[in-house]
Amino acid sequence: MSNERVNIGKAAPALYQAVVELDRLAGQALAAAGIAEGFSHLLRLRASQINGCAFCIRLHARDALGSGEAADRLAVLPAWRETVYFTAQERAALALVEAVTMVAEGQVEEAVYAEAAAQLSAAQIAAVEWLAVVINSWNRIAICSRYPVGP
Repeated sequence: MSNERVNIGKAAPALYQAVVELDRLAGQALAAAGIAEGFSHLLRLRASQINGCAFCIRLHARDALGSGEAADRLAVLPAWRETVYFTAQERAALALVEAVTMVAEGQVEEAVYAEAAAQLSAAQIAAVEWLAVVINSWNRIAICSRYPVGP
């Protein structure tokens, strides 16, 4: 037996394409809810940082910068609570993405959801939560398949 990991996307292309479609629909929901593309990449990046997915971290850092996000916002993202770089809406979205990403530690806390509900519309909450579901799926696909990351 080989120690090489199975690339689950190549092994089950129909399932991979289903995640691609889910990602596309989540992106549409984000845009329809008025969430900027650049910030959506920061949300993806934050979940990927928590999950330790090097492939997605690199991808969404590049995509965020390419979408016009400031390098400073990208640089302070792991410590966003300690900065003034993010609006109240963005802070609520970041907290929600983190809570959904870390759902194994317990339910999304009422305080996190209450702040999201105070700052975000129902469409924005749904879009952010779907984004979290999708990026967590991508993180797991890349991590278990050991997508290569290098210069």
